[in-house]
Amino acid sequence: MKELKFIGIIPARYASTRFPGKPLAKLGGKYVIQRVYEQVSKVLTNVVVALDDERIADAVSSFGGKWVMTRTDHKCGTDRCLEAYLKNGGEEDVIINIQGDEPFIQPSQLEAIMACFRDEATDIATLVKPFEQSRPYAELANPNSPKVVVDANWNAKYFSRSVIPYVRNHEKEEWPACHQFYTHLGMYAYKADVLKRITTIPQSALEVAESLEQLRWLENGFTIKVGVTTVETIGIDTPQDLQNAEEFLKAHQSLFYYGQSLKAT
Repeated sequence: MKELKFIGIIPARYASTRFPGKPLAKLGGKYVIQRVYEQVSKVLTNVVVALDDERIADAVSSFGGKWVMTRTDHKCGTDRCLEAYLKNGGEEDVIINIQGDEPFIQPSQLEAIMACFRDEATDIATLVKPFEQSRPYAELANPNSPKVVVDANWNAKYFSRSVIPYVRNHEKEEWPACHQFYTHLGMYAYKADVLKRITTIPQSALEVAESLEQLRWLENGFTIKVGVTTVETIGIDTPQDLQNAEEFLKAHQSLFYYGQSLKAT
């Protein structure tokens, strides 16, 4: 198998519904988008911000980052990734789609998703986190935290907002202790030809039912390889999340000022 070339693309929209201008919010004296870029650059030498606003472009330029201007009417980050990839030259074999609101993304997570492509059958890769068996069922049942079932080769079989699998002959409160569940983390990587194909496929019935884009890919026969991480990070969707992230950063300053990584929890 030839050595694959990777590119990290960070979609960053200005007009976020819950937090407009989120990429330019300051976290510990740096832009949120800058912290994401710096974390990703610890692993990847080729990193590009796919943005849609000159204000973000100015910010990325100010810290020496690379960016590509994309359309404002994309319906999802996957489409924005493809446009940025093609405008950047389209020479890499694998595109990693990194959320622009994940300033604490860890090198180990990027390495785990890249390792999925050692299997030549992998079309798309993503990450899961083992659900801690001491945590309550109510947390497992949170529909905003999709669950994943995998096969023996760590290929995803299904994603759901419901708790899957169903654990028979046990009360639901006992389920976390009876079975190892996995929750999904929304980072993806795609082979270049696969990214071009999945952006042309219409919405599927399962995708509409669960409101999970990855079900469209499964329904259309793509192989989604799953990497495992035990690291918990903090995404920023609201101003309150930003405040929580500030507290987290203060408690872990050395990890982000001196290039270290979070330990698994």
